[in-house]
Amino acid sequence: MSAEIITNTTARETRVALLEHGRLVELHVDRGDGRGYVGNVYLGKVVRVLPGMQAAFVDIGLERAAFLYVGDIHADVLKLEGRDSTAPPIGDSEARSQPKPGQAPIQDLLKEGQQVVVQVAKDPIGTKGARLTMHIALPGRYLVFMPTVNHVGISRRIEQDKERRRLRNIVEKNRAKGSGYIVRTVCSGQSTETLKADMKFLETTWARVAELLPKKKAPALLHAEYDVVLRAVRDLFDEDVERIVVDDKKVFDTVRDFIAGVLPSAVDRVHHYRGNEPVFDTYGVETEIGRALGRKVWLKSGGYLVIDQTEALMAIDVNSGKFVGSSSLEDTTLRINLEAVDEVVNQLRLRNMGGIIIIDLIDMDREQNRDQVYRRLEEALRKDRARTNVLRISDLGLVEMTRKRVQEGLDRYLREDCPVCSGTGYVRSKSTLAFDILREVKREASRANGAEAIYVNTTPAIADLLYGSRYQDLETTERDIGKRIVVRAMGHYHPEQYEVYVSARG
Repeated sequence: MSAEIITNTTARETRVALLEHGRLVELHVDRGDGRGYVGNVYLGKVVRVLPGMQAAFVDIGLERAAFLYVGDIHADVLKLEGRDSTAPPIGDSEARSQPKPGQAPIQDLLKEGQQVVVQVAKDPIGTKGARLTMHIALPGRYLVFMPTVNHVGISRRIEQDKERRRLRNIVEKNRAKGSGYIVRTVCSGQSTETLKADMKFLETTWARVAELLPKKKAPALLHAEYDVVLRAVRDLFDEDVERIVVDDKKVFDTVRDFIAGVLPSAVDRVHHYRGNEPVFDTYGVETEIGRALGRKVWLKSGGYLVIDQTEALMAIDVNSGKFVGSSSLEDTTLRINLEAVDEVVNQLRLRNMGGIIIIDLIDMDREQNRDQVYRRLEEALRKDRARTNVLRISDLGLVEMTRKRVQEGLDRYLREDCPVCSGTGYVRSKSTLAFDILREVKREASRANGAEAIYVNTTPAIADLLYGSRYQDLETTERDIGKRIVVRAMGHYHPEQYEVYVSARG
């Protein structure tokens, strides 16, 4: 697979794009405002314990208190404020809100005012604070270090048994007593010396955290994750990436030094872009970003997707659009659905969609066709680094799936709610507003018996409507209330704004 990593720096904003076969599949943005906290390790202070939810609010110095579930507590490692607190094993980062078998309830583990060592598992999203875990995991280039768990795990994407055994033996022989590691996919084929160097780096990083603990008072940052560029290079750069293109000299030097330290043979794949045209324009990334923000996404066949975000889930509707096929309806439907699931996965990665996702495919009569589309979806999801869980296609043609979400989706980061419709996508129609105004006129007239006229301030569009196609309705209302109605156009009004009163106001 041909891939490229393109980075663009504009003032305080840095963007990192991953292209596969020339197409944008991931975009990471940092504007220097500290919005990304995942991976940071903090000394936090418990501000509230909620027995009814088996969770606690923890102050780590962010705008909103962060959330810690009982399933993410491990209380036998670090002693802070006279109580056992911790930096425990990574386990399942999707913490359960109920105590594990044999685990004490949260009110017996945490007290208000207690200091705890925690790591951010999910960034603040919307009105929710960050999600925390005490299961500390420090990712390196090839390994993930878990300082308090006695376990070695191997990525499931390393499929050869011989290679899995080799990697496990290397890590087992060289890891510190009582600590654990996860062997990442990119680790496959690496030498013993390379893995030992990564292990030493990670253990030194954790030692620095331990040294800081006695010197800090909560809330305090103990360890910060890499910036967006180095994080992307660490996580995305592998043998499939042909080049890393950087348009900022300082960032270029940083990336080159980082690559020289972890993979010296790949230094020549880091390129400094010096073109006059913006680098994202040269590689077509800007066009793809605009496409990623659209509600409708066209497929090459002429079909299209409609993507809608609700409070509870993400809904993706597959439509045949302009594609009519050339043989049977079933074959046409199959082709569109196969193309659609590939595009759905691309959009999931690019937009960083998370939570519950419902895909409404075009109905297929043949079970073997549904199986083929399902297998295609599973195959496409193998390229996705986020954890997913997919159910088989239902009789209604629906695919129910979940995707792990650790940060805001791309649309939430690059857009904000429309100041006119407040994010709904709709405003009341002109006719609806016109009749609302006429009803309000009648209410105002009933309260102002001595007034000769009722005044209406509204938008120019509604004023034109009332003095145009709805003028007969205006006259009818005047006869009903026995008063004159004066409509005044206000160019600065919100499309749904109007005011009804009994005396002129300037």
